[in-house]
Amino acid sequence: MPILRSLFLAALLAAALLIASQSIAQSAPAAKPAQSVAQKIAASKSLLDINTATAAQLKALPGMGDEYVRRIIAGRPYTAKNQLTTRGILPQSAYEQVRDQIIAHRPKP
Repeated sequence: MPILRSLFLAALLAAALLIASQSIAQSAPAAKPAQSVAQKIAASKSLLDINTATAAQLKALPGMGDEYVRRIIAGRPYTAKNQLTTRGILPQSAYEQVRDQIIAHRPKP
């Protein structure tokens, strides 16, 4: 009987350790590799600069109609792309559709 009890406790402990290690592995976020400066510059070049984009380029973005395009151009220059919402140029819902596709490079003096 004591041998069965020891085996049962060992199996129970092993199961508890397995469950604990699985929950830790699932809750740990995957580490993203840090982007180098060169990678950040290359990624930003693929984005549409709202300070220099033409009306046609802006209109090609999802959810952009003539009025939004006119307002974006009239509100230039921008120092950050979130100024489209903070200045009331675009509603939050329209901004959410395009924020991953745009950038606002700071205007050169």
